Amino acid sequence: MLTVDAAMPFALFFVTVVALLLGKRVEGKLKATFEEREFRTRDTVLLVVLIGVAVSIVVFVPQVALIGLFLFSYASLLFTFSYLFSGLRRKRVLLLISVFSVTGLAVEEEGVFGPFRGDFVFYGGLAAFGLAFFALAAFLVELRRAGSGGRWYFAVLPPAMFVVVFFVFSSTSLWFPVLFDAFGFVFAVLITLYLSSLFTWKTTFVFAGFLTVMDFVLVLVIPVMAPAATHIAGLGLPVLIVLPIVPPIFASTSALWGLQPIALGLGDFFFAGTLATQTCKKFGRRTAIISAATMSLAFGVFEILLLNTDFSAFPGTLMIILGWLPVVAWKMFVERKNKNIVNVENKV
Repeated sequence: MLTVDAAMPFALFFVTVVALLLGKRVEGKLKATFEEREFRTRDTVLLVVLIGVAVSIVVFVPQVALIGLFLFSYASLLFTFSYLFSGLRRKRVLLLISVFSVTGLAVEEEGVFGPFRGDFVFYGGLAAFGLAFFALAAFLVELRRAGSGGRWYFAVLPPAMFVVVFFVFSSTSLWFPVLFDAFGFVFAVLITLYLSSLFTWKTTFVFAGFLTVMDFVLVLVIPVMAPAATHIAGLGLPVLIVLPIVPPIFASTSALWGLQPIALGLGDFFFAGTLATQTCKKFGRRTAIISAATMSLAFGVFEILLLNTDFSAFPGTLMIILGWLPVVAWKMFVERKNKNIVNVENKV
């Protein structure tokens, strides 16, 4: 019987479109933060090389250092976006601060008095109580605030909450897959928004080409990509999105509610989101959404081959780029054809 999956292609399309739609709204503020800087060709090549080196050596990094590095990176990303968009209306800020305060108390209740046991869980619960108290203080500060601009005390709350939730729930059944995937989706979108603003149309092609080649080598030639992702995800760090195959396939040995899972790294979501975002800048939103659909469709076709053959892994970037290139090539051909027609009419 042929095994197919609709869950992961839809997730890829969803994350790509969300990043695409949010890109226009955040690009201005991000470019101002980066002082209008953009990746040059050598910067793009260096980025791909650094990604390859990081993936190759990650299995040799001590677990504590790896957890610290990823938590710092995720927290910094959350703080950056929270601060950039902390200039909301006072009512909205007060509402969000109240949500963080209540959430902190709920996490504290689970960590200190809940059924889960462990030092990290208990001390994480105490930290959640401290975070709830800080949110209350931030609420009072906001009530008396007279100036405008960024609110650092508001921007601190999302990254602090993520770190606290990680330490309280990462070793419990509440973390995987619900919280694990939820944070995975959030970080996939934020990473795409953060880095895609630095690319140009030219460097997008350079990045896509070099990253696809590197991914091919690290997955099939020197198979270190899958062990690296498994190693990091085993620590509870949300570097993957794991979903049950749809239509569901029951598997008694699966840890995903008794269903056979399928996983895709955040890097592949970032790759698809970057391609779609740059396509939107070049050809408009309609073409970008079409490219998001074709990338997801191409991924789904390759996924069928993976699920029904002996291949255990295949480069996600190659699946995605084969869905993107036809749309871009067709659009470039149409634009060139229209330009030639206009030139001929002008000569006449």
